[in-house]
Amino acid sequence: MKYLIVGLGNIGPEYFHTRHNIGFRILDALAETAKIEFKDGRYGAIAEYKFKGRQYILVKPSTYMNLSGKAVNYWLQKENIPIENMMVLVDDLALPFGTLRLRPKGSDAGHNGLKHINETLGHQNYTRLRFGIGADFSRGKQIDYVLGKWSEEEIEKLPELYKICINMIKGISTIGVQRTMTAYNTKKQ
Repeated sequence: MKYLIVGLGNIGPEYFHTRHNIGFRILDALAETAKIEFKDGRYGAIAEYKFKGRQYILVKPSTYMNLSGKAVNYWLQKENIPIENMMVLVDDLALPFGTLRLRPKGSDAGHNGLKHINETLGHQNYTRLRFGIGADFSRGKQIDYVLGKWSEEEIEKLPELYKICINMIKGISTIGVQRTMTAYNTKKQ
């Protein structure tokens, strides 16, 4: 059974540790723990990960955030992966920092990466893991915030959050989306 896991972000060193690149960082954390490496492929950096008889194609698109649908569509087709076996990892301003929300489908909520994926696929019926980055910015400073670096306090908490995200990635293939949501979605405070 194959799964496509797409972490959204922007390529280039200037974006490396930004909030908007959380999708890339989650996949990097998974690759590090699994001792696998990303290699340059079409529309992105690609790695293969195996867990309990399942094969995961991990993709960090090189298309920049606003054209993420190109990479998603290409790898779904190339690997012949059904849409129900795809998961997109994305930052979310509407959720407090560290809040994790897995959903089997949903709107783009104003996120340009999800918007392009929805337009490219023609629907929004795919699993996404929304990683809360908070909205601690003043009016008109949204772009600076999402493309800004994590605070020291946030940096300390990221490794534990990455572990939970990795468990959620494994969970969609082993216990299913619904049970993974029940087990790991952050409860509302």
